Amino acid sequence: MQEVTFGGQTFDGFLRGRLTLATSIELFLDPLIIVCSIFIVAAWLGQPLGAHHISLALIALLSTFPGSLRLRDTGWRMAWRAAGEWLLIVAMLLLFGYASGYIDYFSASFMTGWVSTSLVGILGAHEVARRVLPRVLQHAHLCSAVIVGGNDIGITLAQQFLGNQYLGVRFVGFFDDRDAERLTSMATAGGARLLGSLDSIASYVKANRIDHIYIALPMASQPRILSLLDDMRDTTASIFFVPDIFMTDLIQGRMDSINGMPVVAVCETPFTGVRGVLKRASDIVLSALILLFISPVFAAVAFGVYRSSPGPIIFSQRRYGLDGREIIVYKFRSMSVTEDGDKRYTQVTRGDPRVTPFGAFIRKTSLDELPQFINVLQGRMSIVGPRPHAISVNEQYRKLIPGYMVRHKVKPGITGWAQVNGYRGGDDLDHMKMRIKYDLEYLRNWSLRLDLLIILRTVRLVAKDSRAF
Repeated sequence: MQEVTFGGQTFDGFLRGRLTLATSIELFLDPLIIVCSIFIVAAWLGQPLGAHHISLALIALLSTFPGSLRLRDTGWRMAWRAAGEWLLIVAMLLLFGYASGYIDYFSASFMTGWVSTSLVGILGAHEVARRVLPRVLQHAHLCSAVIVGGNDIGITLAQQFLGNQYLGVRFVGFFDDRDAERLTSMATAGGARLLGSLDSIASYVKANRIDHIYIALPMASQPRILSLLDDMRDTTASIFFVPDIFMTDLIQGRMDSINGMPVVAVCETPFTGVRGVLKRASDIVLSALILLFISPVFAAVAFGVYRSSPGPIIFSQRRYGLDGREIIVYKFRSMSVTEDGDKRYTQVTRGDPRVTPFGAFIRKTSLDELPQFINVLQGRMSIVGPRPHAISVNEQYRKLIPGYMVRHKVKPGITGWAQVNGYRGGDDLDHMKMRIKYDLEYLRNWSLRLDLLIILRTVRLVAKDSRAF
């Protein structure tokens, strides 16, 4: 999964930085079309605008910002992404509307017209933007930039500039004290040229009116960096430091400060501040609605477990939760034995004699996981997150897979990014490595929209896949 970006940079980065033309279009095009389509359809049907139309516009605006447009996508990929994400949001709005009765304020003709008009408008606008914007940018003023340091991180940054026309940056070249023959890796950055040594930066920047300077020197070069900054005092260029710490594998890496002292987050949970509130609120609302809708199924499964074999209807398993703390997870009993996974855990196999006939059915349909929605309401789990493993499995693989325990920076989930990408069962080393890979991708790229996508893909997989979740 690619990180969700806008104009080549993350949305959080643009909240703290400048908005390019391409980024502005990516952020605001979808919300603008969707809100405008509400008023257009209402006017077409002769309906006077009311408070319910305004409320729907605000809800739609918040649900679709930032937009789904990715200008670097191909035409078909762009269309599928836009249609999928918009229909996902529509499904969630309709679910909320039916549950709350809010849908009764709108006629069927209005809802049909709004959804179809906005979808066609989004697809058309995306195609127009993809074709027209590159021509516009050819005549726009591009920000000129140079990179100080022809090392790996400098090369990587140059590749970002040269490979994405929507960043609005004209990369000029490198400054480095090494000679051009030693900087052979520059060829991988599109043949960018060596402009000179570090001593010549200030004069070059002033003479050529360079807008941005990116310092990619290693932290060990602090005296050289300080000297360079002194030289730059006589220019008007913006100066950015690209620390070599970002060459490592970061989880929610970002800049922060403690009482004015800058710090760099290297490994952090995505659910801090407002994000944490959004995640918890969505868990409470969705799990409560789901439990309400599935209550007849819940009762039927409980009765089936009771009649299938002696033992508890719901059994408890000990798992690692947020920050590696031990939690109790609930499941419908599907086997004649109940292992809590503390000291040992035996993976269930096809035809396992421990699994009861009814247990095989609820495992195949993932109905055995339904009690975990109670765990979500308790705050022990989330609807979407890395699946909790047995404690004995954690202790085994934390020694074999680098970064294994990082998945516990968030609450475990009923479903997750690994599961919807095909890594749902099995605990061999190669399979587990792939599960951890997808779990860490989820931590890096979390968004509320991604959670909703995973939920819908889970429903689709459970409906057609016979493997246990």
